[in-house]
Amino acid sequence: MTGFRRGRVGAAACALAALALGAGCGSEEERAAATGSGGLPQGSERVKLDPADFTTTIDNPYWPMKPGMRWVYRETSGDGPPSRVVVTVTDRTKRVAAGVVGRVVHDRVTRAGRLVEDTLDWYAQDGDGNVWYLGEATKEYEDGKVSSTKGSWEAGVDGAQAGVIMPADPRAGITYRQEYRAGEAEDRGRVLALDERVEVPAGSFDRLLMTRDWTPLEPDVVEHKFYARGTGPVLALDISGGSGREELLRFTRGRRDVGNGAP
Repeated sequence: MTGFRRGRVGAAACALAALALGAGCGSEEERAAATGSGGLPQGSERVKLDPADFTTTIDNPYWPMKPGMRWVYRETSGDGPPSRVVVTVTDRTKRVAAGVVGRVVHDRVTRAGRLVEDTLDWYAQDGDGNVWYLGEATKEYEDGKVSSTKGSWEAGVDGAQAGVIMPADPRAGITYRQEYRAGEAEDRGRVLALDERVEVPAGSFDRLLMTRDWTPLEPDVVEHKFYARGTGPVLALDISGGSGREELLRFTRGRRDVGNGAP
């Protein structure tokens, strides 16, 4: 998975979500044939990355990743206490097996004060401005001990391929692979709109990029994600396969804070 968690909002709540967010519902998008890929990677397609074409300076307007940036989210799933998700862009880098040097982003999830997941994600931006997802090292915890590392992958290891997490030129209808390791990480995305609006504890946002995310590993799970220019991910809703919501509480950008949620 990406550093932005999957919330789960059941299909029964879809109509309410659509009214609140101006978002469309239904399953036609996931079944529809792609209207274009924009040259972005698809499915299990193999890509050869030129390390010289990549940088760890990530300034894509829909998901900038400058060291020191920090997002705090609340994730609810309809049962049990909410989770607190903190995503921090570090000043560290990592050269993955595919040869590209990526920016390290730390993703930490707690529930009722207990650590439940700790992940390091690796991203880089190509010369066109596409943000690539190069892999993750994830650990799930139970009772303070690591219980699983399932979902970890690295581009260039065991056939894993990098994917695009944010296109440089998002247009409604384009599709792209976000990550690929057969049977473990096969997330995909499709741009639905560029003019959405939402309200979350961090504030009201408009002119949002909206995507539809899914994976063939869980075909009944479909998610909508919303990205604000200059801020990045602000809201995720699962519209089928469960019930839940992940919303931005606070965003720290250098010396300036956005939002009023608890840190």
